[in-house]
Amino acid sequence: MVVVMRPGTSKQDIDALVNKLKEQNLEVGVTNGIGCTILGLVGDTTAVDMDKISINPHVERVMRVQEPYKKANRKFHPEDTVVSVGNAKIGGGNFSVIAGPCSVESEEQICAVAEDVKRSGAALLRGGAFKPRTSPYSFQGMGASGLDLLMEAREKTGLPIVTEIMDPRMADLFEREVDVVQVGARNMQNFELLKEVGKMSKPILLKRGLSNTYEEWIMSAEYIMSEGNENVILCERGVRTFETYTRNTLDVSAIPAIKQMSHLPIIVDPSHAAGMYWMVEPLAMAAVAAGADGLIIEVHNDPAHAKCDGQQSLTPEKFDHLMGKVSALVDLVGKTLIK
Repeated sequence: MVVVMRPGTSKQDIDALVNKLKEQNLEVGVTNGIGCTILGLVGDTTAVDMDKISINPHVERVMRVQEPYKKANRKFHPEDTVVSVGNAKIGGGNFSVIAGPCSVESEEQICAVAEDVKRSGAALLRGGAFKPRTSPYSFQGMGASGLDLLMEAREKTGLPIVTEIMDPRMADLFEREVDVVQVGARNMQNFELLKEVGKMSKPILLKRGLSNTYEEWIMSAEYIMSEGNENVILCERGVRTFETYTRNTLDVSAIPAIKQMSHLPIIVDPSHAAGMYWMVEPLAMAAVAAGADGLIIEVHNDPAHAKCDGQQSLTPEKFDHLMGKVSALVDLVGKTLIK
């Protein structure tokens, strides 16, 4: 339920109504917009008498929200959420690029790639230390030692690090050592993991599941936000369709749809969507044009010998070329590229 206060209502009168609503076991989010204040009621609103709220002289209107998500709903939070990580900003007209290898393989590899992507304009470094793989016989990542190497690359370049969490028991480790915690597509509906990362103070990058709807995706964000962590970045990485030519099918329409439904920033992963390096550039450009708030791109200094996803990784030279085109298009659509 949303309560729109009349313009000019004093803080004292708003607080009085908020306290009265909380007496009904409702959680009340207060959003101070331009000219008016909006109250978002979360909880069992079925028994709430809208007429009793509407009769308050300071209330302009009361609306029931049909969507099951409340904290992530743009109706409750009209302004775009901006997630800040170090110098990087994602959302609210800011555009940041996350780049790096699918998995950390060695000190030389991750540090060299970190230097390259920073030079080309990336604002954050990605790299998998713990890798969920379809086959139990595939490379699973270096684990904690890979995390140590990511931290070393961060120390050398200053780039915040983005890496994937797979186990709720790793939450304390990630809280201490990681700047942005990624929840992968396979774990999008791992609700115990979502609740655990919701208790963390670090921003969460939530990838869309293989076959999930927009509402299911936002509801997963709601799980995180309901635990207190509202710094959530949504990531469209392609969904599974009947087409087998590409690894997945990039859903470009997700970008404007999510912008309509939620205030959370949305970035795009063209690498996992395409599964082929030569498709990354056109899909990245399409994402920028459609209104994305950022990109996450796989970059490897030797894709032919990569232990994971080499076929979809850009070389540092190709990434540098892409960043030149992205920079021009980001400026054209009226956003600011943060480096």
